[in-house]
Amino acid sequence: MEIAEYIDALRGQGTALAEAAGRAGLDAAVPACPPWLVKDLLRHTGYIHRWAARHITERPASVLDGLEEAEILRGGGPEEDLIAWFLAGHVALAETLARADPALECGTFMAAPSPLAFWARRQAHETAIHRADAESASGSTPGYPADFAADGIDELIMGFGRRRKYAPAASAAGGRLHVAATDTGDGWHIEAHEGRLQPQRAAVQAAADGAGGTGGAGCTVSGPASAVYLFLWNRSGPAPADVTIGGDRGLLTLWQASVRVRWN
Repeated sequence: MEIAEYIDALRGQGTALAEAAGRAGLDAAVPACPPWLVKDLLRHTGYIHRWAARHITERPASVLDGLEEAEILRGGGPEEDLIAWFLAGHVALAETLARADPALECGTFMAAPSPLAFWARRQAHETAIHRADAESASGSTPGYPADFAADGIDELIMGFGRRRKYAPAASAAGGRLHVAATDTGDGWHIEAHEGRLQPQRAAVQAAADGAGGTGGAGCTVSGPASAVYLFLWNRSGPAPADVTIGGDRGLLTLWQASVRVRWN
């Protein structure tokens, strides 16, 4: 995806998040993020948007330290103004990204074609997943454009999945997890070796049947990109109806226990 596409996605997902929060109510529970309520979700995401925007405006050489979660959840202003406060930060982030010099240099925490591409992509998916949290508080499940969802799967697997902070136990090894987005043709293999997750991209059929690359049996997760996106982000329960899971679930269980993205 291009940077402008990420910014457009950020705009749309943030607006949808605010609308879902309004439908659910500030005191509704967020099922995927206990013990959060919707007001906590707004405070968290609103803070992250402002923190991310600082990297574009201040251009620090390394990623800025952020507040502890407990302090974040005490911020955001009065409850009656929380949705407006969230939207103000969301709009400011999108505008900051849209106006930014494509050649700007600043700190990032995953590989990307450029710092601006990193922050646009990361905030688009940060917002999209938290939109799912807001929707779940009112009993709904969002759908995402297939290409955007496949890109989010790729960011999770090829980006977060490579980070040492999400490494499984050093004793974990063997097996292979195959992930396939059946509507876009994207696929991925994930192996655990010497305490590290080792992902690689593969054609969808290779991911589905174990062919391609080094092959080998394992667990397969396949389905429409939007459904797989939510499943791998632990936003759709253990066995959603539109995601097919086959084979030995050992590495899938390891993935779900290890790659749980949190603020701190």
